[in-house]
Amino acid sequence: MNITIFALAAAITVNFDSDIGRMRPELHSSGFGPQICSCPQETIDAIKSMGFKASRTHDWALINPNERVCDYFHIFPLMHLDVKDPKNYVFGPTDYLLKRTREEVGHDIFFRLGTSIEHSGPKVHFNSLIPEDFDKVAEIFAATVRHYNRGWADGHEWGIKYWEIWNEPDGHNNMWCLPDGDGGVGATEGERAADQVARYARRRDLFAKFFVTALKRIKSEFPDVKVGGPALCSMNEDYFTELLKACKAAGVAPDFISWHHYTKNPDTIMRAIDAGRRLCDDFGFKDCELIINEWHFFGEYDWKELRSPDPKVQRRVWSGPASHNGIDSSCFNLTMLSMFQTSKLDQAYYYGCRNTGSWGYMDEKKNKYKVYYGLKMFGDFIKTFPVICESSAEDGVTVLAAKTENGHRKGFIVTDYRSGADEIRVDVKGVPSGSEVWAWVHDNERNFERIPLRMIGNRLVLKKADSNSAAFSVWF
Repeated sequence: MNITIFALAAAITVNFDSDIGRMRPELHSSGFGPQICSCPQETIDAIKSMGFKASRTHDWALINPNERVCDYFHIFPLMHLDVKDPKNYVFGPTDYLLKRTREEVGHDIFFRLGTSIEHSGPKVHFNSLIPEDFDKVAEIFAATVRHYNRGWADGHEWGIKYWEIWNEPDGHNNMWCLPDGDGGVGATEGERAADQVARYARRRDLFAKFFVTALKRIKSEFPDVKVGGPALCSMNEDYFTELLKACKAAGVAPDFISWHHYTKNPDTIMRAIDAGRRLCDDFGFKDCELIINEWHFFGEYDWKELRSPDPKVQRRVWSGPASHNGIDSSCFNLTMLSMFQTSKLDQAYYYGCRNTGSWGYMDEKKNKYKVYYGLKMFGDFIKTFPVICESSAEDGVTVLAAKTENGHRKGFIVTDYRSGADEIRVDVKGVPSGSEVWAWVHDNERNFERIPLRMIGNRLVLKKADSNSAAFSVWF
């Protein structure tokens, strides 16, 4: 008996004769940067090799232990002192860290004004407490901009463009905290739930007042910079509505809104971007930019399991194709980076910030995760090809096609994120029939491995090693 086996194939098209836009490197940025200590040249080289445009400074105080960096209370440690006196500021460690980021890895700076996250419990807070004096903190923020952009207090003229007010004020007991905790007090479950809702509304209203105060203060002295925020935990439309309503009432417009997104579903991120654009436009803030400045794959596990000490849970979360930094995670990244380029999003910052560990690109022994190779693949691609070309793909497969300014070199990245296909068939227009090409393959078995290919007519067939997620960077 003869049995014919047909490969499950995904089909895409690429048309290098049709230009549809320009590559936007700012959509490939991150929180990764050099540290003050224990940052050898190999780490600098690894960060540079991923090709990021900019680094966001959030949580940098946590990855530079024993150093006063970035957070406002490190820069201005004694709140009873005069905010106009440069002697009361401690800029040195942050100066050094930002200088390394700018000069050694070549990244632009996206400066988060405020505090790093504080996981200290429901009622024990120090750095993440709601400030007592909004005007004074706004003056500290303005002084920070002045130091880095106008040379104040033996500072610099670096022209840092983006300044973000706070981070995740809609979080719970970790970022914008009431002195006695963020809620859940009462004799019954209903009373505790009502208490939490009431405190959430109070915290949100206080933050809206703080945001407007800081935004107006900074823009009054520095109309040339872009100020916004507040890096909400998600595209929290209700929270953003109240925040934008407060801005409208105060007669001030944010230059950008920002939020975070952790998911395994690319479509939810794209819907959030559309929601953000619609929300800003409805308020009349049509020039307000959209920035996702923390995003990462989040698989078949929850936050508790991500931090579980149970070996069985750890194996599921941290090993195999579907792990937190495995091939699914890496191909999710490539899918999003490709989709971002033709979206309404203005900037995107991959999280984390620490180079090693759960939210890094390598483990504590400096073994690189799968996500490193995907980020490098994309960085190499956008550095080489600035002109985006027309393409189309089936569900589960994403393609980004581009070429050089003169069109002499062309390429595309095709990413299979959990489609289950065995091979990917690519119909190519704008390349001579039979051309020799090279592809870099990234899958569960190979890390950015270069292989030769040959077109048959105008078609390429990209064969996968297995049914897991995979990506190919194909260059002509």
